[in-house]
Amino acid sequence: MTRIDLHCHSTASDGTLTPAELVRAGFEAGLDVMAITDHDTTGGWAEAAAARPPGLTLIRGAELSCRWYGVEPAIPLHMLAYLFDPEEPALAADLARLRTDREQRAEQIVELLRADGVDISWPEVHGYAAGGSVGRPHIAQALIRAGLVRTTDEAFASRWLGARYFVPKADLDVFEAVQAIRAAGGVAVFAHPNATVRGRIVPDKLIVELAAAGLFGLEADHEDHTVEQRAHVRALAERLGLVATGSSDFHGSHKTVRLGAFGTAPDAYAKIVAAATGVPALG
Repeated sequence: MTRIDLHCHSTASDGTLTPAELVRAGFEAGLDVMAITDHDTTGGWAEAAAARPPGLTLIRGAELSCRWYGVEPAIPLHMLAYLFDPEEPALAADLARLRTDREQRAEQIVELLRADGVDISWPEVHGYAAGGSVGRPHIAQALIRAGLVRTTDEAFASRWLGARYFVPKADLDVFEAVQAIRAAGGVAVFAHPNATVRGRIVPDKLIVELAAAGLFGLEADHEDHTVEQRAHVRALAERLGLVATGSSDFHGSHKTVRLGAFGTAPDAYAKIVAAATGVPALG
């Protein structure tokens, strides 16, 4: 049986394995196909491609930070972009802006923590990112090092990064993101759309509108979806003619979920590859 995991993170954003380590871990976990989908960056693509073991197909992608502005306050969401051309000017500019904002946001959070006497520093946090896209998990690493929290989940609680030291970040309008992904020859899949454990979710009517605007799929099988939510997302995808995917959303030691914990069916994967015109699957 073909094993396909289309949502994995490396140290190019907030994972704990380098892109090379990630693809080797995917192969060792028995995956046939895996995607590298770091937050708002393609920075891990080249290393992952160079280290790809024979027999593993690599899908190059990214997870874009988006927001739906149809309600107040706007709802943040994530859009998986697969096999897009990283040199397409509009999307490349969007990604560069998101990465810059992520870094500025992280630095602001560190300043707030330090103002309250927390013993962490910006050079330390920046160093944890190892040249990749800086995010709150890197601040969480510093908090763990300082002995203030034990886990990344604890660092994301309201006492710390979830509320008291929360700083909003810039996001793409979700409709503009879908259009930009398509213009770059990529395929857009809405990540964990029913994950109420993460906060507010968008209504189904928005997904209907996104489908009309070019959304290609919905990530149904995910650790943050209940069994009922997975079934709901699959039924919605079928009704709208979208592909339904499944994936681990692997982040290494930042999360307990393992590579291949949830997978995508071969026919859904084949449709994604067939629809993309930006870059090919490697394998």
